[in-house]
Amino acid sequence: MRSHEIDYKIIGEDIQLVEVELDPNETVIAEAGTMCYMEEGIVFETKMGDGSSADNSIIGKLFQAGSRLLTGESLFMTHFTNRGYGKRKVAFAAPHPGTIIPIDLSTLPGNTLIAQKDSFLCAALGTQISITFNQKIGAGLFGGEGFILEKLQGDGLAFVHAGGTIIEKRLNNETLRIDTGCIVAFEQTLSYDIQKAGNLKSMVFGGEGIFLATVRGTGRVWIQSMPLSKLIRTLSPYGGNANKESGSVIGGLGNIFGD
Repeated sequence: MRSHEIDYKIIGEDIQLVEVELDPNETVIAEAGTMCYMEEGIVFETKMGDGSSADNSIIGKLFQAGSRLLTGESLFMTHFTNRGYGKRKVAFAAPHPGTIIPIDLSTLPGNTLIAQKDSFLCAALGTQISITFNQKIGAGLFGGEGFILEKLQGDGLAFVHAGGTIIEKRLNNETLRIDTGCIVAFEQTLSYDIQKAGNLKSMVFGGEGIFLATVRGTGRVWIQSMPLSKLIRTLSPYGGNANKESGSVIGGLGNIFGD
């Protein structure tokens, strides 16, 4: 299914929203609860799945919806369609302070983007949203946000949001080490793993946590300066989320046994 072609405008600086302009019968899909406002003529419907395969069986829809539960997202997605006679607008807001970026999936290798499980905001109808697992055991135990990832596939626009400022880094057969919570998304040509931050002294007293995410290869990676987990710890330094590093042994194992 070819994705719908949608127009958009990013509004705001620190707490942004994206305003999508739809032609008649065009549709945009979004995470439940992200809609900010919509003009007359826009109708919405909650569906199980992303609607990328119109002939998907009920079993396929249940499997797709069930996989979203593993990422902590809602079982359903909301489809917004312009049923009016002219152009109509609908806007979606990011759930926390930060930046919204548009990504044209048709320009990516394999038309695929790998994203953190809570970074997807909305996309043109026709975008397939599924999950992918990091196959490294280290990522599974200590990766925190990075074990279960979302895979966005299609040939249209997708919008992802990040905390704070977002930086795009282009690697050319290089290696980059990143705080486990700071990766927003990356191209599928890059490999992703969790590795030790350094020697024992650095890991214990360095303040950067015991494990770091490592991406290597050729491709682009998007990085956020203030992931939600770090923002929560900053605002509540003595709260239950005050562990120094979401990817540390304490943070990673605590998340496993706490869920």
